[in-house]
Amino acid sequence: MILVTGATGQIGTVLTEALRAEYGQDNVLATDIRKPEHPAGLFETLDILNTQLLKELVEKYKVTTIYHLAAILSASGEANPQRTWNINMNGLLSILELARESGLQKVFYPSTIAVFGKTTPRINTPQHTVMTPSTVYGISKAAGELWCEYYHNRFGLDVRSVRYPGIISYQSMPGGGTTDYAVDIFHQAILHGKYTCFLEADTRLPMMYMDDSIRATLELMRAPSEEIKIRTSYNLAAMSFTPAELAASIKKHMPDFTIDYAPDHRQAIAASWTESIDDQDARNDWGWKHEYDLDAMTLEMLTQLKKKYNHV
Repeated sequence: MILVTGATGQIGTVLTEALRAEYGQDNVLATDIRKPEHPAGLFETLDILNTQLLKELVEKYKVTTIYHLAAILSASGEANPQRTWNINMNGLLSILELARESGLQKVFYPSTIAVFGKTTPRINTPQHTVMTPSTVYGISKAAGELWCEYYHNRFGLDVRSVRYPGIISYQSMPGGGTTDYAVDIFHQAILHGKYTCFLEADTRLPMMYMDDSIRATLELMRAPSEEIKIRTSYNLAAMSFTPAELAASIKKHMPDFTIDYAPDHRQAIAASWTESIDDQDARNDWGWKHEYDLDAMTLEMLTQLKKKYNHV
């Protein structure tokens, strides 16, 4: 049995569906702090800080693998740093400790490009580099990577992780991340034909289409243990672009689309992050290869969201 925390979030929603397609509807337990109106399969309400309930669910459902996605993201996290640290850090530690005690087979922990900072090389950021994150979200993820490695080295726990870039998807609305402009822009383009971006036009950030991120996650978790040579977190990359470049890609399909810019506090967060990622280790160790570039992603996003909003 697989347990997914944060299962109603941007990645969790799609990952849970993919896991059920691969392992069976009744073999994946979705959990989150709030129950969706119409859960599609097994669901339990779970506050990740409720360690007793977490343990009970693992025992009740005979869980063998956990995908731990529950976290507060970058921009939202800055509004309440102590709460963000508590949920992101103590939530992970409760998962790792329970996995050790219960002898779980595998744990997946998502990290992020937010672990990098102003002293990190911004172009083709290497796998092993200086990490000086400027947000509590990034700080918690950087510390989390080290805890994952520690539990693997000390206790033999099979913990695996990737550093997600900005994830772009049509299945859920933006969730409070600094890269979420690259999701919201598509909704606004279809609904209103225009978008006001909270980042500057030339702010380049690493991004990835959801289908690639889910496939990377599943491929990482399927790989034989001996192929997983990095136990902090693997760099993961697909494409890097600016808001202006994304707008130009949209205009290829919607010539009347317009964009303007009103940078806010998220600009400083984005400016501290890397522009492009070197993910050669992931490609060498377990065969990672992305499929979607900017234009392919743009076409797919517009196609899917037009269906959602009943536009033709």
